[in-house]
Amino acid sequence: MSQDIETTVRERYTAAAATREAALCCPVEYDRDLLRVIPPEVLAVDYGCGDPTRYVHAGETVLDLGSGSGKTCFMAAQVVGAAGRVLGVDFTDDMLALARRHQGTVAERLGYANVTFLRGRIQDLATSIDEVDEYLRRRPLASLADLDAFERFRGTQRRERPLVADASVDVAISSCVLNLVEDAEKQALFAEIHRVLRRGGRAVLSDIVSDEPVPTHLKADPELWSGCISGALQASEFLAALARAGFYGIEILERGATPWRTVEGIEFRAVTVAAYKGKEGPCWDANQAVIYRGPWREVRDDDGHTLVRGVPMAVCEKTFALYTREPYARDLIPVPPHVEVPPDARRPFDCARDTVRSPRETKGEGYTATTDATGACCPTGAC
Repeated sequence: MSQDIETTVRERYTAAAATREAALCCPVEYDRDLLRVIPPEVLAVDYGCGDPTRYVHAGETVLDLGSGSGKTCFMAAQVVGAAGRVLGVDFTDDMLALARRHQGTVAERLGYANVTFLRGRIQDLATSIDEVDEYLRRRPLASLADLDAFERFRGTQRRERPLVADASVDVAISSCVLNLVEDAEKQALFAEIHRVLRRGGRAVLSDIVSDEPVPTHLKADPELWSGCISGALQASEFLAALARAGFYGIEILERGATPWRTVEGIEFRAVTVAAYKGKEGPCWDANQAVIYRGPWREVRDDDGHTLVRGVPMAVCEKTFALYTREPYARDLIPVPPHVEVPPDARRPFDCARDTVRSPRETKGEGYTATTDATGACCPTGAC
């Protein structure tokens, strides 16, 4: 991030930690039951444009990107319960101090402590700013040799003691912070979110998006950037950036009916998006198929598979497993084989082409069963 923009963001949110700034947030309806244990000082200076905690589940490990005053973390802490864990990452010292100051109070009211606040940048979740600052206090940089030693230290720290470890999080959430990251670093941001999620994990991201590309002269305005305007991605580019980072099953969960702001005819509105991790890996054929329920005649997934309504389409075992979970399970009927294909008998599956699965593949070529009617012909017994 350019120094002007990063400095403006830091200064604006430092001030906003002490005095509420209405221009930094959109109206959001929160679960009032989850707000009751949170101190008023935290609630007064919270800024966001959505509530991703609605999509968090009990027992999960949650990472809140740009945790600010800690409100979202304290809400998520109640949803995941004592068996879950919540990590908050922020780089504004005053916001972190505010959140940490109230950790004990919230933990006492809940009866358990499951929230940790970390100091870092959301586009670099491996670097611990606290460790970097401590190193520089002990060994100020005075020469090129010092700089080389510092870079070696940073590499070791990021590799051996990352702020957030690889594949350690079930769900990453955020509310109106991704657009504070400079455009040149946004792809690194999405890659970092992907890195820290476990296989099968997901990101639930609330942010401001634009309906048109934001022009250069608006992007050059640090005040508009820190106000969540200039750094907004166009809605379609937001989803495309997640796909480039390796996410699948990307869907818009919520979209503001009216713009939050309009600047020079460009509409900026809040959206909440979910994206999943786990489509990586080899493709093996286990004689599995899925049937798309409809209502569309056909749909195409992130890997290019075309699913035709009502037709058993062949899929590999990896895709079959993905389709039986969120967000696909509600739209697809799984068709497993009558006899499971053992791992050593599975063949490579060509995911580049679409194939209808023959019933004889799922039932077996030698399947010759003949059965009598068993009970009613439909679940209600009325037919």
